[in-house]
Amino acid sequence: MKEEKGMSKIIPVFLIGLCFLLLRPTCCDGSRILVVPVDGSHWLNMEVLLKELHSRGHDITVLYSAKSWYIPKNSTFFTSITRRMMEDDTDKNAYNRMLLDVMECRKSMPFIRTFCQNNLIGSMLDMGHKILAGATAEMLDDTVFMKELQDAKFDLMLTDPALTIGVLLGSYLKLPMVFNVRWINTGEAHFTIAPSPLSYVPVPGSELHDQMNFLERTKNILHYLQSFYQLHFILNPHYSDLLQRHYPPGSDLLSMQYAADLWLIRTDFVFEFPRPTMPNVVYIGGFQCKKANPLPVELEAFMQSSGEHGVVVMSLGTFVSVLSREATNAIAAAFAQLPQKVVWKFAGEKPSSLGNNTLLVNWLPQNDLLGHPKTRAFVAHGGTNGMYEAIYHGVPVVGLPLLFDQFDNVHRLKVRGAAQHVEARTLTEEGFLETLKDVLNNPSYRDNMQRLSMLHRDLPISPIDTAIFWIEYVLRNKRAAHLQSAGFSMPWYSYFCLDVAVFFIIIIVAFAWALIAFCRILCKSRRKRKAE
Repeated sequence: MKEEKGMSKIIPVFLIGLCFLLLRPTCCDGSRILVVPVDGSHWLNMEVLLKELHSRGHDITVLYSAKSWYIPKNSTFFTSITRRMMEDDTDKNAYNRMLLDVMECRKSMPFIRTFCQNNLIGSMLDMGHKILAGATAEMLDDTVFMKELQDAKFDLMLTDPALTIGVLLGSYLKLPMVFNVRWINTGEAHFTIAPSPLSYVPVPGSELHDQMNFLERTKNILHYLQSFYQLHFILNPHYSDLLQRHYPPGSDLLSMQYAADLWLIRTDFVFEFPRPTMPNVVYIGGFQCKKANPLPVELEAFMQSSGEHGVVVMSLGTFVSVLSREATNAIAAAFAQLPQKVVWKFAGEKPSSLGNNTLLVNWLPQNDLLGHPKTRAFVAHGGTNGMYEAIYHGVPVVGLPLLFDQFDNVHRLKVRGAAQHVEARTLTEEGFLETLKDVLNNPSYRDNMQRLSMLHRDLPISPIDTAIFWIEYVLRNKRAAHLQSAGFSMPWYSYFCLDVAVFFIIIIVAFAWALIAFCRILCKSRRKRKAE
């Protein structure tokens, strides 16, 4: 009897659950999504999204370079399409050469060196966009390939617009478009899609913060003018020919980016400085972060052997092998003097000054190490993924920025009291050791990072669930045009109301002229009366 009563309670619950599954909205289930990602660390972010979308029943097709560094040719969660993109003209060595040039720039005065760095990066982007424009033109000229894409009847373009191919193809195929973005060809995504008052919003690459004095605001405006010139007079002209041949008259790349339905921006305001935003911007910073998994047995034993002192984790990501031999020896010698143990992601010749407390590995489970209770500090190059993992797990940072946005990233955490900055160009054993000891022994760094971690996690919905909801929102509703600002379609003089300002100036001038003329006439009339 008891078993029958138990079953009678379970059956209605089961039927209710079955009805829920059968009657739930299915308008976006099994949607066909075309994805154009960026290689390298950008792919690590996109991969997290794609796995989640695949688990929800969506059919994923990824278009990427035939000689990708990171993207696998065979995958269980997406179909591959490979094309020539940039592999014939660029390689990892290009970044190493760029790094050496940036280090030369770092020798300049602080006010000057950021302009030098941006100029170098602009030169690299100039070459890259020339190649991208050519690769995109090849695809658009390939009528068989384009017909295959059209016949596939994709429901959505999901792309990282740092690679312009996705934007151009999405516009050509007239697909709803969602950006998984932090950087685009114009720079940081916010500066394209949202109002950016230069009085308190630092231009990317300026290494400034949101409380600028007069000289810093002057520098910020000069950086903006430099970026504006690079975009409109160096980068965008590479696309003029293909836009004329394959798109309606008057089309331009910037308008296509404005037309994106949704911008999933990989940032969080515990990290980014507060600033204006827009309705079609959704913040998903740190969406790739997750709870730490158990470490491999040998690595766990090494962590536990550190005792009460704990462990320092060091990783420079993609740039693991770019430091000079002198720099790696200085770092190793500094590590050897710490009571902590060290796990160091390293490639190349073993440093001669390596201490017994340091373990060199060619790969490490970074997220799991940062989430380990024995981890005391993270020595990193300042890549966005690593910074968010450090924030998520509350681990203070010793930043060793090398290239691109890494200087800004480390600066943001330094301003918040959660990191210190070491210059790779001037790195010495003594200076590096002093900075390490400061971060390890001063509890304020950990306290500040723990607070950032608490704020970052205190959300009603996780960043990954937020991202998936909004992607499926665009799929369900076909587009999200109602979230787009009309300001992007206005001429620049209308956007800033300059025509209205000119109108008022004309009225004021006309009124002043009429008043002066009236006064003159009145004065003449009085003088005439006196004369009579």
